[in-house]
Amino acid sequence: MPRSNSIRIIGGEFGGRRLGFPDVPDLRPTADRLRETLFNWLQGQAEGASCLDLFAGSGALGLEALSRGAQQVRFVDQSRTVVRQLENNLHLLGAQGRADVVSADGMRLVSRKADQAFDIVFLDPPFAKDWLEKVCEELEKNDWLKPRSWIYLEQDSHRAWPVFPDTWHIHREGKAGQAACALLRRDTISG
Repeated sequence: MPRSNSIRIIGGEFGGRRLGFPDVPDLRPTADRLRETLFNWLQGQAEGASCLDLFAGSGALGLEALSRGAQQVRFVDQSRTVVRQLENNLHLLGAQGRADVVSADGMRLVSRKADQAFDIVFLDPPFAKDWLEKVCEELEKNDWLKPRSWIYLEQDSHRAWPVFPDTWHIHREGKAGQAACALLRRDTISG
């Protein structure tokens, strides 16, 4: 497989493993440097967590979370080619029992009530789309988040961050190349 169409898992159980991803328009894996930064920011929070990789693409973020001990990861992507490759990669890692792959439009999915709430949500939609603010609103409104969830956002570094729900607070921010990232914490008290 060409090196340009592969990702490397950085740390944890599958650290160093290379996995392929398909040649699909707008599929841009999160850079190694940003993934390493993100999981340093999370400081072990992935261990035992339930994670949602909403616009999964290569699956780099969700696969990294699995490698670092996530109990469960749900990958969502609308491309059948991407979904097949994600299922294949999970099989190669022997991680099918800790993950599910959903073939769906991420925007439509989060506009419905969630069937479960997640500890960590990864949001890295196509840079050409202006979806982050709407996705954040829907996640909050439709019960996709636990009271103290972590939300990772990635977007073109030339864009300003959208308006976030009042209960979300920026924990950390960074940049690498044309990508800007932020880790937010949702602070609510349940019940």
